[in-house]
Amino acid sequence: MIDFVDDSFECFYKDQGFGPVVHSKPVPPSKLAYYRGKVPDRLLQYWAAYGFAGYGDGLFWLTDPEEYSAVLDAWLEGTSFHGQDQYYVIGRSAFGELIVWGTRTGPCMKIVCAWAMIFPRAAPPQLPPSEADFLIGSWISGIEKEDLDETDEDDEPLFDRAVRLLGPLASNEMYGFVPALRMGGPCRIDHLQKVSTVEHLVFLAKLGKPEVMRDIVKEVDDQGLLD
Repeated sequence: MIDFVDDSFECFYKDQGFGPVVHSKPVPPSKLAYYRGKVPDRLLQYWAAYGFAGYGDGLFWLTDPEEYSAVLDAWLEGTSFHGQDQYYVIGRSAFGELIVWGTRTGPCMKIVCAWAMIFPRAAPPQLPPSEADFLIGSWISGIEKEDLDETDEDDEPLFDRAVRLLGPLASNEMYGFVPALRMGGPCRIDHLQKVSTVEHLVFLAKLGKPEVMRDIVKEVDDQGLLD
């Protein structure tokens, strides 16, 4: 029986159906100490309790930011985000969608690497620690499987079929399209392969500059439409 850090993680694990944990790697105290003050304390509690691990049969992973630093640098280089904050990849999907946390700006963006899209999210200039913890809890409890799954050309989910066809993912693997979608490859199950996550995501970043999508929340706020 797993002991839950909080109600948010219990919701993620039970209600959203992401349990049980797979391929958990314990996080040493030295790493927890290094990231204290860089990411929310609540996230450190998750790491300490559950490790860097996969959930939902490998559909979603809580990641070691250090392992993804080169990936993040490759994707943010040449964008307006580069050098604006200390950014860390705190989660990823089986298809290479990255969740990025900024020390000052919090849940500031996600990067959908397969499609080379960056989705920025409105954030305050400086995020108070208490609000950061709240946002981490809200994020983990709000994750839904259908939002992480990739769909094929017929808009049919791919993850369960990929697991059956290719087998479950190891902690350093993802399902990647070969040839890459940006190289004209089709978005179909027969073009998915198990690939090394870090190597594949760096490769995808080198194919060209990503498209930074509109931050709709920020635009609405700037126009005062929520007042």
